[in-house]
Amino acid sequence: MSEHLQHDPAHGSLRGYIIGFVLAAIMTTVSFWLVMGNVFVHSSTAAYVLLGLAVGQIVVHMVCFLHMNARSEGGWNLLALIFTFVLVAIMLSGSLWVMHHLNSNMMPGMTNGMMHHTP
Repeated sequence: MSEHLQHDPAHGSLRGYIIGFVLAAIMTTVSFWLVMGNVFVHSSTAAYVLLGLAVGQIVVHMVCFLHMNARSEGGWNLLALIFTFVLVAIMLSGSLWVMHHLNSNMMPGMTNGMMHHTP
């Protein structure tokens, strides 16, 4: 019974969970305030700041709640995460590249003005 009460560093601590919760709550509150308060003049600036806060929340959740770091599982968790990010980046960039070239290389008769023209 006393073995279960001992602190296991692989499972985190109450302090780590509280820090993670507070950081996630602060980032969520700041994101909500930025959107609802219409803080930025340009929506693209707000989008970049929100994207940064979202990435920050992902990192907080991975470190504080999922306990992912370079030491866990001999580094294999981190390596698998990096591999996943690389695959997602390749798939997204490839899909955007294909869609861009499909749009720019369409036949001239298929433009918006010509699509509704009946012979």
